Amino acid sequence: MKSVKIGIIGLGNIGCGVMEILQRNSGLLASRLGASIEVVRVADIDPDRPRDVTVPEGVMTVDAMDVINDPEVQIVVELIGGIEPARSYILAAINRGKHIVTANKALLSTHWSELSKKAGAKGVTLGFEGSVAGGIPLVRTIKVGLVANRILSVTGIINGTCNYILTRMHKEHMTFSSVLGDAQDKGYAEADPAMDVDGVDAAQKLAILVNLCFNIPVSPEDFPYQGISRLIPLDLEVAEDFGCRIKLLATAGRSGGEVEAWVHPSLVPEGHPLASVDGIFNAVYIQDDNLGPSLYYGRGAGRLPTGSAVVSDVVSCVRDILSGAVERIPVSGYRTISNSEPPMKLAGNTASEFYVRVSAHDSPGVLSTISGILGKHGISISSVIQRGRETDPGGGVPLVMITHEAVFSRMLEALQEIDALDVTIGESFLMRILMTS
Repeated sequence: MKSVKIGIIGLGNIGCGVMEILQRNSGLLASRLGASIEVVRVADIDPDRPRDVTVPEGVMTVDAMDVINDPEVQIVVELIGGIEPARSYILAAINRGKHIVTANKALLSTHWSELSKKAGAKGVTLGFEGSVAGGIPLVRTIKVGLVANRILSVTGIINGTCNYILTRMHKEHMTFSSVLGDAQDKGYAEADPAMDVDGVDAAQKLAILVNLCFNIPVSPEDFPYQGISRLIPLDLEVAEDFGCRIKLLATAGRSGGEVEAWVHPSLVPEGHPLASVDGIFNAVYIQDDNLGPSLYYGRGAGRLPTGSAVVSDVVSCVRDILSGAVERIPVSGYRTISNSEPPMKLAGNTASEFYVRVSAHDSPGVLSTISGILGKHGISISSVIQRGRETDPGGGVPLVMITHEAVFSRMLEALQEIDALDVTIGESFLMRILMTS
């Protein structure tokens, strides 16, 4: 039987998951491929750390370049994460004509054009199924399953840590800080949770999806993103009263010749499929011109779910090697821009209903002043909620307003003016309300 040899850079949690799957399901993979997958080189800076997978004698090294320079290695699997040295390793491997598999969302979201063009020029595959939504086969679905369809919008719950926290806050009426501590104890949140709870992780994944769905090379700095750390129990109570759940959504959609993208905590009506996605699970809801709505659901992180996605890319590379195919599917899913599909640009400022929470002094005329500023910016109020005179963490009285449809930029301008008032305390809090039509 033929053998295709691979090397792995980074034998941490995901790397061990990849090794476990390759070893446990070696017979299954061989029967599906007609060839075996052999790991001949593994690089890790801590080779002696206890692991529950077996690394064959003579395979482990501390130098990633040993993997890249090994003439037997045809596929390099990069699992160290971060920008550098991962970028340099991947570029070096591409230059040597090796196929690449990675789950590195930080790198892909910031160096998409460089890596995809380099891989295309060298005729090698760059697989990244594990970079978005863990084990959900989302990237391949977009590039292959929906290849005949024009994607109109993509909306996802793509950070399991935030979804776990929001689920507990909703069901158990707990504060953000108390749930975060418990999530850290259970291993669902990092000791430094900023990447997750500040929305950075979701923004990196959304940047990759924007590249895939709309052929726009963007990075997280090109669109607004916000996390969940400023949520208070009142927000979830009001959302429930309005028949909604609060979810951290990553969304991108067409609006004319533009695409709008953002990551924000949002009110999701309970009838929407994303409202019932709880715990550490991820889900991505896609609208396109042929299939209409479709939902992709599963575990968005973890050793075996992400390992499964990585191995699926390895298998795809092996099939290309065995068949002699060269760049059978482009990295981005696109080769050229046709006349019927002009280049999209990231901009847009579509309208939405909004949830606004303002902390204010308990004094006469506050609501009138705030509503006057909103009105000046063309924003009308649908509902006002004030729960007694209980103070919020900032010492003020929380005032919640639901607006009619308004343009995001005008909301920001109005809130900047409201936050500068003497009667308000601190920064107002804004959430979008997901439109179901």
